[in-house]
Amino acid sequence: MGENYSAVADQVRDHLSGLVKSAGLPETDEALEALAQGWLEKQASFHEQTKANEMEETDVLELEDARGALVMTYSGSLLTIGPESDAGRTVEYTSIGLRRDVPDAVTREASVLALDVRKDLAVEFEIGPIKKSSPVYAIAVAKEELAPEAEEELLGQVTMMLAEDFVEVNKTLVDGEA
Repeated sequence: MGENYSAVADQVRDHLSGLVKSAGLPETDEALEALAQGWLEKQASFHEQTKANEMEETDVLELEDARGALVMTYSGSLLTIGPESDAGRTVEYTSIGLRRDVPDAVTREASVLALDVRKDLAVEFEIGPIKKSSPVYAIAVAKEELAPEAEEELLGQVTMMLAEDFVEVNKTLVDGEA
């Protein structure tokens, strides 16, 4: 296997192996290497964009924590979990289009988390845009306490930048016909 595939964490590597088919790619070492390269580029973008926008990574977002968070999953999808309000949280799930077995993007207001959001576990919802996500690779929250409106704006802005970056990575994968 190639150097990109080897550079990806074991649990993510296992997940990527299962994604080849749902992404419509040939089940070859080259396809796995291309998926791993794309995932590493998405990982770098996530770290760069969250850091540049005064966000910090954490291992958990507890149910009773009213803050919002930006989540990257093992599959390279994004979850934007808005701050809690009386109506619940606005949650946006963005798969960034490679997978054929999940929606490209879906948003649900008044979402309710079923459990704490924790690294290496799926995000589960009592009410949400999806029932559950792939396992969580990274969670980022605002470094300082923000008003809910300001936090929503920050999360939306970073999500938009990441989505653009991720779409470019996927275009390379599709154009290169992994």
